[in-house]
Amino acid sequence: MSKIIVIGANHAGTAALNTILDNYKEHEVTAFDANSNISFLGCGMALWIGRQISGPEGLFYSTKEKLEEKGAKIYMETPVDYIDYEKKYVYATGKDGTKYQEPFDKLILATGSVPIVPNIEGKDLENVQLVKLYQNAQEVIEKLKDESIRDVVVVGAGYIGVELAEAFKRCGKSVTVIDCVDTCLAGYYDTEFTEGMKKHLEKNGVTLAFNEMVQKLEGNKKVERVVTDKGSYKADMVIMAIGFKPNTKLGEGNINLFRNGAFIVNKHQETSVPDVYAIGDCATVYDNTIDDYNYIALASNAVRSGIVAAHNAAGISIESAGVQGSNGISIWGYNMLSTGLTLAKARKSGINAVAADFEDLQKPAFMEKNNSVKIRIVYDADTRIVLGAQMASDYDISMGLHMFSLAIQEKVTIDKLKLLDLFFLPHFNQPYNYITMAALSAV
Repeated sequence: MSKIIVIGANHAGTAALNTILDNYKEHEVTAFDANSNISFLGCGMALWIGRQISGPEGLFYSTKEKLEEKGAKIYMETPVDYIDYEKKYVYATGKDGTKYQEPFDKLILATGSVPIVPNIEGKDLENVQLVKLYQNAQEVIEKLKDESIRDVVVVGAGYIGVELAEAFKRCGKSVTVIDCVDTCLAGYYDTEFTEGMKKHLEKNGVTLAFNEMVQKLEGNKKVERVVTDKGSYKADMVIMAIGFKPNTKLGEGNINLFRNGAFIVNKHQETSVPDVYAIGDCATVYDNTIDDYNYIALASNAVRSGIVAAHNAAGISIESAGVQGSNGISIWGYNMLSTGLTLAKARKSGINAVAADFEDLQKPAFMEKNNSVKIRIVYDADTRIVLGAQMASDYDISMGLHMFSLAIQEKVTIDKLKLLDLFFLPHFNQPYNYITMAALSAV
């Protein structure tokens, strides 16, 4: 029997804990977490704020009690102070001041990420909010009960920023989204797709202030204005949704770090320190689109990495299959999905990439209820290998993205997709499916 310690018990940590507890009962398992709750699905935060779900209860899928029933020892509200990697000891302090000194045979770091907060004037004013933890969402929802909060400014137009813009509009607020680049969702889609989301946001009443850099926040105790290099925006609440950075302080000086500060891990989730694994947002992933290690923080990646690390820490050697960074978003019913490289990213990395684009109706024209569908397949002009895909529609076309994710992982060429056996039924699609039609347009 060995002793395995997991530091952090959100998605990655919970996945690791459950995998060990369900499959390797001979091991002693202990977890430390600085928070008071486990397994909060932050992806549902905007739905909760925007009143699209009745409450937060369904956003949790595990608890301290559930994990302890399986045999783990869980210390909540107990941040880890220090790790002695040479002697294999974890030192932590509980909320009540109790000191813990726990030895380990294997250590799994699931320390997650922390919000990026620019060091600008006014960042400490009241109603300048972060959106990461359950407590953050709870505080925002409580403050929204104050009817004097009418104007909300969201800084950052990535997935979280766009989702929160919708949420605040659903609460009847005036919403402005500010970003230093010229569009939204720039990290996931080419301009041909981001333009569609920009128009969709504006159609639903969201003010967009792109190509603007926030200089400072102004107000008397409470925030009142956001000042950029091009203008000023009234704000009763400001949401900082710029992004996140890996939380790797516990490994600095001991574990090799990626260029953004994440723990570098191999396909077994092993760090540069023997018997120490890292999972979730604090660690790198193997990116199949570039055949190299990268940083892609997604809940799906966190769960998979937790499972892989758990098996390896318990003595069974398995490797990650790598990832494609598959993702999606749905805003007022407009769905966008992406996997792999965009055309812009592929070309920037030096690949001779091209794109096959197609737009059509989802179903045959005689079907009365129908939706337009837009697709882009990015591929290498030299090898013909599929590098990425983007799709957009009011219809739920999300399942199609899984096929492209597998195609990228398995190095499928675009020519293989041209006559792929895709089923047809008028209720679902066209005999000349938009996926195969896009592939057929590839020269």
